[in-house]
Parts: sequence; structure tokens; C-alpha cells
Amino acid sequence: MTRVDDVDISRTILDTYYAKLRGRLASDVIVVGAGPSGLMAAITLARAGYNVTVLEKRLSPGGGVWGGGMGMNVVVVQDEVLPLMKELGIRCEPRDNGLHAVDAVELSAGMCYHAVQAGAAIMNLLTVEDVRIRGGRLDGVVVNRTMISGALHVDPIVFSAKAVLDATGHESVLVNALRKRRLLGAEADCVEGPMDAENGERFVVERAGEVFPGLWISGMSVSAARGGPRMGPIFGGMFLSGKNVAGQIAAALKNSPYHNTMPNSSLNELPKQYDHAAAQKQWYSYWEENGFFHSEPDPARRPYTIVIPPPNVTGALHLGHALNNTLQDILVRMKRMQGFETLWLPGTDHAGIATQAVVERRLLEEEKLSRHDLGREGLVERIWKWKDAYETRIIGQLKQMGCSCDWARLRFTLDDVCARAVRETFFQLFKEGKIYRGKRLVNWDTYLQTAVSDDEVFHEPVKGHFWHFRYPVVDPKPGEPTHITIATTRPETMLGDTAVAVHPDPAAALKQAEKELRERLAFAPAKEKPDLQKEIDEIKRRRVEMLPQLEKLRDMARDGRMLELPLTGDCPDFSEGKMGLSPSKPRNIPLITDEWAKPELGSGCVKITPAHDENDYAVWQRHLEIGAINILNPDGTLNDNVPERYRGMNVKKAREAVVADMEAAGLYNPETDCEDREIDLAHSDRSKTPIEPYLADQWFIRMDELAQTAIDAVKDGCFRIIPERYAKGYVDWLSEKRDWPIGRQLWWGHRIPVWTKHIGREQLGDGVQRIHDDSYSYAGKTTVGFLTADENNLVCIQDYLNDAGEKCLFICVQKPNDAIEQKLEEHGYLQESDVLDTWFSSALWPHSTLGWPEQTEELKYYYPTNTLITSRDIISLWVARMVLMGLHNVGEIPFHEVYIHPKILDGYGEGMSKSKGNGVDPIDVMDKFGADALRFGLAYLTTETQDVRMPVEFECPHCNKLIEQTKKNRVQPRIECPHCKKPFSTQWAEKPEDRALPRGLVVSERFELARNFCNKLWNASRFALMNLDGFEPGAVADEELFVEDRWLLSRLATVAEQVSGALDEYRYADAARTLYDFAWDEFCSFYVEMVKGRLQDERQRQVAQRVLAHALDVLLRLLHPMIPFLTEDVWQRLNCVAPKRGIDRPLSAAESVMIAPWPEFSSKEGATAGLPSSAGDIHRKDTAGQASSGTRARQDPAIEAQFARFQDVLRAVRDIRARQNVPPKTPIKFSVRCSAPVAKLLEPMRPYFPAMAGAEPVEFGPKTVAPPLSAGATLPNVEVFVDLAGVIDVEAEIARNRKEAEKIAGFIEAKKKKLSNAGFVDRAPAEVVQKERDALKELQDQLAAVEQVIARLGAAPNK
Repeated sequence: MTRVDDVDISRTILDTYYAKLRGRLASDVIVVGAGPSGLMAAITLARAGYNVTVLEKRLSPGGGVWGGGMGMNVVVVQDEVLPLMKELGIRCEPRDNGLHAVDAVELSAGMCYHAVQAGAAIMNLLTVEDVRIRGGRLDGVVVNRTMISGALHVDPIVFSAKAVLDATGHESVLVNALRKRRLLGAEADCVEGPMDAENGERFVVERAGEVFPGLWISGMSVSAARGGPRMGPIFGGMFLSGKNVAGQIAAALKNSPYHNTMPNSSLNELPKQYDHAAAQKQWYSYWEENGFFHSEPDPARRPYTIVIPPPNVTGALHLGHALNNTLQDILVRMKRMQGFETLWLPGTDHAGIATQAVVERRLLEEEKLSRHDLGREGLVERIWKWKDAYETRIIGQLKQMGCSCDWARLRFTLDDVCARAVRETFFQLFKEGKIYRGKRLVNWDTYLQTAVSDDEVFHEPVKGHFWHFRYPVVDPKPGEPTHITIATTRPETMLGDTAVAVHPDPAAALKQAEKELRERLAFAPAKEKPDLQKEIDEIKRRRVEMLPQLEKLRDMARDGRMLELPLTGDCPDFSEGKMGLSPSKPRNIPLITDEWAKPELGSGCVKITPAHDENDYAVWQRHLEIGAINILNPDGTLNDNVPERYRGMNVKKAREAVVADMEAAGLYNPETDCEDREIDLAHSDRSKTPIEPYLADQWFIRMDELAQTAIDAVKDGCFRIIPERYAKGYVDWLSEKRDWPIGRQLWWGHRIPVWTKHIGREQLGDGVQRIHDDSYSYAGKTTVGFLTADENNLVCIQDYLNDAGEKCLFICVQKPNDAIEQKLEEHGYLQESDVLDTWFSSALWPHSTLGWPEQTEELKYYYPTNTLITSRDIISLWVARMVLMGLHNVGEIPFHEVYIHPKILDGYGEGMSKSKGNGVDPIDVMDKFGADALRFGLAYLTTETQDVRMPVEFECPHCNKLIEQTKKNRVQPRIECPHCKKPFSTQWAEKPEDRALPRGLVVSERFELARNFCNKLWNASRFALMNLDGFEPGAVADEELFVEDRWLLSRLATVAEQVSGALDEYRYADAARTLYDFAWDEFCSFYVEMVKGRLQDERQRQVAQRVLAHALDVLLRLLHPMIPFLTEDVWQRLNCVAPKRGIDRPLSAAESVMIAPWPEFSSKEGATAGLPSSAGDIHRKDTAGQASSGTRARQDPAIEAQFARFQDVLRAVRDIRARQNVPPKTPIKFSVRCSAPVAKLLEPMRPYFPAMAGAEPVEFGPKTVAPPLSAGATLPNVEVFVDLAGVIDVEAEIARNRKEAEKIAGFIEAKKKKLSNAGFVDRAPAEVVQKERDALKELQDQLAAVEQVIARLGAAPNK
């Protein structure tokens, strides 16, 4: 017992109330307030056939409203309301002036009675606290149950509806809730028109209506919303207002996508083919218009959040996108169904380099203009227009796939919200000294003329050369070499050499190299040993022939000897104090010692070019005195730091010229000094051009501290990387702690918020350092003299020494501020022209999209997000940087888990790429097979074994036959079909005659499986729907269930548990294959076949229909995350014939499968996962009325074991029939030899064998004997024998089996030959050899079995 205000409420009464409550969480219309206008609206709408729920906070509807609250026992109404009173059967007593008196209690009771009689539900003791907004539309209210005085509380519950009416009178609860959220404006903006006490009655009638999408107001709520006076005790206007607004709501619902979603056509007219294109268009717009994708912070539910890895804003959907977004959407849809407040936040990336490159290329091709012709503002304006035009393409393609993102929250990395976060992050890092300007070696893209990160570089082997050049020694002493030989793959870089290095201890280096080779030799396979021995012998030779010379060079280096750098006679002198002077003789460079020189390779000496080689740059950092010379312009041509002859040449021409000049100088002999080499060449992933290492002034982020926090986060278990093996790559990359170059020499992107000025420098003493006329530093705090104190709080200052030895002052401005920026420019400061690396803004994506640095409700509720799903390619680009930035800015990791999905490769193991012509276009797949087939096919392939190989084919547009794609034909502009001999074009077609041909699609048979599965599901659903005619909901008792029913219900529970567990662990393929096997083999091939007879029997039809409807319901919900469109289409049709369904307790189905509860048949976390425990029981059974479809868990291991045996035997009988070529309609007999317990399991299944296999069982048991002429199959502990007497041609079977025996014998001979090869047995791994032996044993067993069949057939009587 619970005591509330001296009232004892028994648990029975509470349970009754809860049961009533559970059935009303989803309605057509919710009326808040059971006053005169609210009840009048409820009566009108309920009589029109709408599902109406009235919520009232008081114990008795109308209490305190109908006059009692005004100290009256009567209600006064006008003449015009008399017809309504008469219609409701309410007595009225005439008064003066055309007024009538009505007993308040009678009126209240009468209206409540009529409302309930019409079908409305009146729920009392429920206080509305807030509203729920989805997709910009009010679609529900949040209530607390108060139980009279509020002594008994239940956590907030959400009531959802297609329309909500605020009839709360002067409180205007819902209107005020919207105003608190700033979704409604001032009072005068809410309801138009003048209002005073005289026209109040007419005003509340005429102005009742919709004030916000999904929200209507009536009665005194109208006057309160308008800010008008409180109404007097005349209630006629209240009734008329309620009736008026009810008519508006009914009209709106009738004309909206909420009404009549599925045409009520005859089920016999269901299309035989599933129209995926029509379904995709219909149901996606239905989901969007209903706001099912939208999420709002809801303290009554646990959040589940995924922030989409943003695709390139001007990109097009490729198969990697399709895979990534399919996997995200599967989780999002499941979690939404499980009751979480689910947010999938979408967005696009401005993709600085790629987008600017595309626009610049278009400008050049179409208008013959460069970016410099347009200027910065002009180019950026063009790119914004390009973005606006093309962003819709990638968004539209994601929608075509069915992605259930909250599109109302679409973000862009350059929008104001994200830009605010980028600016704040840059400022804070700048202030902390973690952002700095420095000279570093970067990967330079000469085509795009910008730096790119290491992760934007790929390596590709190319054919090249090793050139051996000789550098003269300056003033060699007796016994010293006159020249030193170096080798290079890039001859032009010698013009930037600043030293030549030799090893400081060549003898020790040779000894160590030999030791390592001998260790490798000891464990190397026999085939590798000769090559290793050759390397050891070469080291021995070098020790004898070269070591003395290398030691002499070492000593020369220690003595400070110099070398003459050939071809540099007229280039600038970079020695100290001679910047830019032009000597007439070649530049001299030092001979130094450094361990980078390898005595075991080449001449043992290495040229050092710090500005153009990563390893040489490291040598420079150890020998700063040698300096560094950049010889390249940003466009890849040689600059003024080289002799005039080479200036302006591109790399190729400069290389040819240097080689020719070295030959002319006698320092290179092409006959002996050039060798062919395959070179691993770095390329820009952005432009596909070779990367040039390039020394440049750049903005960097210091990574040491930031990287360590991100390393600690994964090591301390703050988040998980799945599969776990990828955590190593994450940690390894961060452990390098290489500073991150964040500047890009572009115009499209977040412009670096730093203003720069070259300055002088003088000491003033007294702890004050004068940096510039306008700037002073006091005890370490620098201020800008021409800025106010408040403005100085918004800036931060650094200084820097540039290449020319000048001091530069950098002023970073925290927020866009026209006044500060204008003052800076007036004092000669210029804003940096570079923009930030695209990955800088991407690193902030999980928190910037939620409003950081503002502490928004979204940031508090949704952050940290739950998971990031991405490819291994961007573990460093996204994952690591998102973690370190999240920890720095917010103090928390950005996600709890990271799932690294496989890459999709073609049949040759190469990554799919449109540039290679081997990429399957997901748009083509959707056009041909549908989005459901694309999604299910991708999920089916997503195993934990990385990566996925997907052989691809061309589909001939003429005959639709498939042609294998090869490395040769995939790059041809046209292909002749080998089947129909007609040509078709490919993506490489350029000539008019090729482009005129129809294009052959690039497809993969992997999606055929998914397409066939969807067709199978559609056909099974069609069968079920056609056989549900006359369906009547009702409970099914256990004794009414047939054995196949009990099996199916048990399997549903088991499959639901398996699929939930698999998806929670990112085992997509396991989930897809479990559903595939169950839907195809068990539901379609077994249960549907078994239940056909019962559906035609009037005595058994009702139970069969109820189980069939329930099974289809659960299967649709389990499949919905992977196959959203087809399941929605079937769900809507199922709702037409079985709006209430379930086995134990039929309940109303959800309006959409998307918002139906996820099937949960166990007590573990699932359907209530997204809710607080105190609200769990309610939600579990009320969201759409079916967390378990009104059905308790019925898992029965015994019945599943029984059916498994039945299925195995049935399949064996079918296989034997097919193997023996027995026609399907020819009756056969079979027997089963098995143990007594197995026979007991099979015995009840006897009636099903004739119907499902055309086979009559003769005997089950341990004493079963095979018929004289039979074919058999051996299963675990079971043998099946089919009697073939009279049904096969024995002689033909003997001949067929002899042929099979010969074939197997050939395989056996080949295996024996392989295993007798000592070379194979000795060299192959033990597991490989054992696998071959196992295969031989299996073949021998097969041969023995076939020979037994031949013997049995030969011995058969009357053959």
C-alpha cells in the first residue's frame, strides 16, 4: 500500500492505471486540459474517428475550471451554445438576457462521459512539464504523474501525437514551454488581432488555431497566448472554440502525410514485384515529414549519439561512403528503436584542397581564368556558390541510401557554429604557446602549391635511376682522394646540397651490419639464404677494399675539409655574412660525420640536402652550421637560389640539364655511373602528383603534451578502438609526437586569425622590453598600445625571427572584431594569407557541431558521443586528433568507442577508386537493385577480417550479361561484349564515337545476394498479408500452439538476442547472416510452408494468422536497421490488416516500424536501454504498444533442438532426391538410423515430411536397415536412407558414380604427388602441410563412400 493524502491506493489500482497509460502513449491527438474547450475538441475529434488522449493534472477532469474554481456551482452559457448542450444531453435553465444556467458538475460529468463514449481516453493526475520537438514540429509532451498532491512521482514519460492541443486556459502551458525555448515570439506575435473584455468570447472562437507546427490552442489559452484579460464566467465561447479548433485539426491531419499513409487497397492486388524506387521516395519523405529523425535533449531518456564523419561537400557518394554510412545508420536505427534519445548529427567538410582545386580547374577550363585573376574574395565567392550547388548532391545521395540523420542539425565545417569553435581553439593554443610559426620540412604539392600532411601522401613504385656523381675535394693533401662519389635519385637537388656526410665509425658500422645479416641468415628460409650470404660477402669485400678510404674520409671530415659543389659557380653565396652575393667560383660545402651515412651502401658517403629530403633535414638539425637552401618555387620550378641557367626549369628539365652538365664537366659517366632502380615515390593523394619535400615557414601545433593525453586516453581505457589491433597504429602514430603543420597555402578555408608585422627590437631595461612602438611587454605580459584594455583581452602576441633575420610580431585575435582588425591594419599589420588545414576543423567536429565553446544544452546532453565509425585510413587524420582536441577543449574524450570498418578492395586486392575504374558506384547499385540491397549487401560483407574483396564486372547494357573486369580492360574507353558482340563505353570514353555508346555499369555479384534476399522477403510478406484476410487479434493460449508455432516463437527470441548482441559488438556480418538464415531458411522455407495448410482450415486459421502476423512483425523490426524501406512498406501494409497484434496480449502497432520498439524477449538491457530504470517498465510495454509485440519470451531449447534435427533430415532427403535426379513430384520413402532419443524428437514431425519433401518416413530408430537399393546421407549421429527402388535408372547411376570415382581418384593422385615432394614438405609451414594431408584423407573418405554406393547398386536385385 502507498498512502497519498490519506487515500490508500492499492497496487491493483496502480497496475490498472499503468495498463491504461501504456495504451495511450501514442495517439492521433493529445488534448492538454480537460476544461470546456479541451473536452469539446476531444469529443468532436473522437467522433470523427481519431485516437484522442486527454491529459488532466487534477484528480477530477474540470475540477476548479467548471465554476467550482470561481466559487460557483453553475456555468452560464449563451443561446448559441444551446444546440451543443442539447446534443450532449445537458439540461439548461433559462436566465435573463439570452443566458442559460447549467449545473457545473452535471456538465463536467456529461462531457467526460461523451468523450469516453466516443473513444477518447481521459488520463488524470498527469502534469505536462515540457514539449518534444522533432524535425521542427511539436510531436509530443513530457508529463509527470502527480497522484493528487504529488506525493507519488514517476519519472517523466513522453506522450507522442500527430497534433497537440493546448487547452490549459490561462496557464498556456505548451505555449510558454515553446517560448522558453525561444521557438515562439512575443505574445502579440503568437495570436494576431485586437482583444479586450468586450470581444473576448468572439476572439477565442475565431483565433483558435495552430500557432506552431503540430500545436493548436483553444479557449482561454488563446486569450492567454495573446496576453489578453482573463475571461469572465460565460463559457459559450469555450465550447465553440474547442469545436472550431477540432475541425482545423481534423482537416490538417486529413491532408498531412500522417493520414492514410498506405492505401487501403485489396490485398489480392499487392504487386508481385517490390518497387524499390517508389518505396524509397515515399517512405523517406514520410519519415522526414513526421520528424522521426529529429532529436532533442530529453532528461527522461539516455542519449545515443553519432556525429557523422563529414564527407567532402562537393564530393559524390562512393562505396566507402556507402559502407560507412550504412554501418552508422544500422546502429542509429536500432538504438532509436531501443528507446534511446538518438542523434545522428550530419554535416559536410569544406575539404579545402580538394574543393579549391576543383573550382580552379573549372575556372581554367571554362573561363581561362586563374585564382589570381579573380582575387581572394572573388575566388572564395565562386567556391561558396559551388558548395551551395553541390552540397545537395552528396546530401541527396545519403538520403537516397536511407540515412536517418537529423537533417535539421546539418553542420558545415565553415559555418558560423564550427567557425566559432575553430577560432577559439586556435586562440587558446596560440595563447598557450602550442601554436607557433617555424621553419620545417613539409610535403609540398607543386600542382596545388600547398603543404599536405603525411596522411595525405601515398607511395607508389616508379621506374627511376641511381646517378653516381663525383664532387671535387678542395685542396686535397697527398694521399687523400681528389673526388668523393655520391649517389642520388634526384640529380637536380644537388644544387641545394649543403654538406656531404661520412660515417663517424665505419668499421663499427660494417661490423653491426654484418651481425644483423647473420642473425637474419640463421632464421631465413632456404630460398632467401643465398641472397643474404651475398650481402655478407659484400660487407667482407668492403671491409678489405673500402674501409681504409672511408676512415680517411672520416678523418678529413674531422679536420674540417671542404668539397666543391659542381655547377654552382654563379649561384648566391650562403656563407655567413654573404647573403645573396654572387661569387664566380663554385660554392664550397663541408665534409661532415653523421651516422646517416651507411658504409655498407654505395660509396659510403651521402649528399645532404636539408631543404628537400626528410633524412637530410634531420642531419641538419644535428649540424645546424651547414644550413639549408630551398631551391624550389611553390610551383615546383627552380628558384633564384640556383645558377641562372636552371632558374624557372621544372624538375624534369632541371634533372636532364644537371645530368648533362655533370657529364660535360667530366664528373659523371653515363656508361658506368647510372643504374636502373625502382623507386618508392611519394605522391599527393589530393592531386596525384609527386610530392616534393620542401622547407617552408609554416604554422605548427606542438604535439608532445597533446599527443600524450590522447595516448593515455586509450591506454587508460577511456575509450576503445575496435578491432583492438588498430589501437597499436593509433598509439604508434601519436608516439612520434611530430609537430602538426596546420597552415595551407589556400584561400578556401578558415583563414588563420593572426595579423603580422615586421618590427625592430631594442632593450629598454627595468623589466620592460620595447618590442614595437605600439607594443610593450611588462613582466611577460605583452599588450598592444593602440588597443583598449578590453580589446587587449581579446588578443595574444608572439614574435618570430624570419628568413631575413627580421623580427615579426604576430597578434592573434580571439573573435571576429571589426574594430580591432581595422586598428591592426591601420598600424601596418596584415592578416596571414594561409588557411588552416581541413583536418584542424575536423578534429573539433564532435564538440564544435554541438555548439562548443558555448555550453549548450546539446553539448551537455549528447557529449561525449557514443561511437565513431570510420576507416583505418584516417585513424591519425580523425580519430587521434579528435581525441586530443576533445580532451584539450572540453576535458573529455569525444566518443566512447571507435569502430574501424574494413576497406573494400577489388578482386585483385586493390583499393576501389574511380580514378582506377574499378570502383562499384553505389548509385548504380541503388538504381538497379535498390538501397535496401546495397545496405544489406554491405552489412553482410562487414566481417572482422579486414579487408573485403569484391570482384567486379562490367554489365553489358545490351544483353545484361556480366563481363569480368581485368586490369587491362578496366581502363579501356570501350569494350566489346563477348556474349552479344556489341560495344559499350566505360568511364574513360572521351572520343565522341565512344561517348555515344551506352555505358556499361561496374557491378558486383555480391549485391545479387542481397537483391535476392529482399525479393524473398517481399514474396514471403506478400504471402502472409494475402493470408491475413479476416484477421482478428486475440491472445493465443499455449495449448493452442502447434509444434511449428512453438519452434518459431522460440527461434524469434533466440535470433533477436543474437542480432542485438552482434550489433552491440559491431559484428555486422554475423547479424546480417543470422537474419538471412532465419528469414530465408526458417521463416520462408520452413514455417511459411508448414503453415499453408492451416491457413486454409477455418478451425486452425485464426491461431495460424495470429502467429504469422506476430512473426512477420518481429522479423520486420529486426531487419529494419539494415533494410529500412522494404520493412516500412510491409509494416504499413501489415498495419492495414492487423493494426493490433501479439500472442499473449495484442497491442496497437506503432505508426511506423522506425519508431516501433526493438524486439526484446529477455530481461537484459535492451528495450529499456535508453530510459531510466524507473520508467523502464512503462516504456518497455507502451511505445507503440509492443516492446515484445505483446508476447513473452518463449525460448525453448528443446523445441529448437527437435526442429534442428527435423531440418537436417528434411534437407538430407531433399539433397538425395536432387542428387539422384528424382523428379520433385515422384513420391519417395526414406528411413533414418539414429538413437532412440533422436527418434523420439523426429516422431512428432512425421506429418511434415510428405508435405515439404514429398517423402514418406518409414522408420526412425537405432535398428533401421538401409533398403537394398538406396541412397544415403550421413549426418552427425544420424544416417538417412532413401529407397530408390523403382524411381531411378540403376545402370545410369552406376555409370555416373564410376565417373565421379575416377574424378576423385585423380584429385587423390595429385595430393599424393604434392605430399611426396620433399621440397614442399620441408619448406612449407607445418599447418599448410597438415591441411593438405587432411584434404587427402577427406578425398579418400569420399572415394570409399562412392565405391560403397557402386557396390550397393551393383548388388541390388532386379537392377
